Amino acid sequence: MTRAMIVEPDRRQRIARLTPLADVLARLDALVKPVTPRMVDLEAARGRTLAEDVVIHAPIPTTARALRDGWAVSSDLTTDAGAYAPAPLPSAVWVDVGEPLPGDADAVAALDAVAIRDGAAQALAPVGPGEGALPTGADVASGTTLLPTGRRLGGIELALLAAAGVAGVRVRAPRLRLVRAAPGSDAVIDAAIGCIADAIGSQGGVAAIAAQHGLANALADTSVDAVVVVGGTGTGKNDTTVRTLASMGELIVHGIGLLPGETTAFGTVGARPVLALPGRLDAALAAWHVLGRVMLARLSGSLEAPPMRTAKLTHKVSSSVGLSELVPVWCEGAYVTPIASGYVPLAALAQANGWIFIEPDSEGYPAQNEVVIRPWP
Repeated sequence: MTRAMIVEPDRRQRIARLTPLADVLARLDALVKPVTPRMVDLEAARGRTLAEDVVIHAPIPTTARALRDGWAVSSDLTTDAGAYAPAPLPSAVWVDVGEPLPGDADAVAALDAVAIRDGAAQALAPVGPGEGALPTGADVASGTTLLPTGRRLGGIELALLAAAGVAGVRVRAPRLRLVRAAPGSDAVIDAAIGCIADAIGSQGGVAAIAAQHGLANALADTSVDAVVVVGGTGTGKNDTTVRTLASMGELIVHGIGLLPGETTAFGTVGARPVLALPGRLDAALAAWHVLGRVMLARLSGSLEAPPMRTAKLTHKVSSSVGLSELVPVWCEGAYVTPIASGYVPLAALAQANGWIFIEPDSEGYPAQNEVVIRPWP
């Protein structure tokens, strides 16, 4: 009869102490550096983070242009014009919106403000200087920084770049390897990996989910900029993520003062940061939210703060002093309702649309207190 191998308790992974979250964030900030940028065209730049300022070196437009369809005229010749006393115009040239103004024209008169009689143009109403026209440099002055480094490029940013005639930009797009701690199938870990992969893509990175080739192979992969491991961070008999990381690189911290997410670990293999998340869905999402998002922002050089807003608590929320805590909430209008604390069941996660963060020196917040809502998940 084959006997199962028993791992002696004193040889299992252990958490010596819970490192304060602020200390872990400081170490992460010091160790993780932006990845090497590359030049791409605008189509490939979608969702990526600018690695340098986009500076416009010539005025836009380079010459005055029509801001509306109409007649290009010299405004000073229309000062005394009226329906009963038309002002003669040496010339009036029709221009469509966006076309350059010809000659000495400095304004665009509306369709009915100019009449052509016996082949001669007449102004029927005064037109002010610059009226209906877009002056040189009105959109962008020469030397203007149109978009700053660290800006993530979405639809509006790409539209602005295209309108300004910018064909390519230098961006950062960090590649993160996502790997399960152990081979096989685990619905919860697979769900966490899928959710985090989606978050990486929406936050400017490229998620590469590792095939079933083992944790050691993923940690040794030099084609990626960082590794995110899900599972194997506890003291269970099959938990080996932290030991494997320590044997292949440097284990910086195991055990973080974050609820949920206490068994999270962080380290490096070579220059690549490695974030090891718990195999519990609520803990994996919470640890990714407070650590993974920061790691990805550092890798991509992003300077954008996550979108946040405030709301008032419908009832009191309590927390343990000494631990930072993320509490899932349902936010609607001006009010927010805490859903769960500590362990967050799947049913509670299904109701949430935001987090609130409780500092480690706080016992929580009373009802009606205004709190900051962090993005979900």
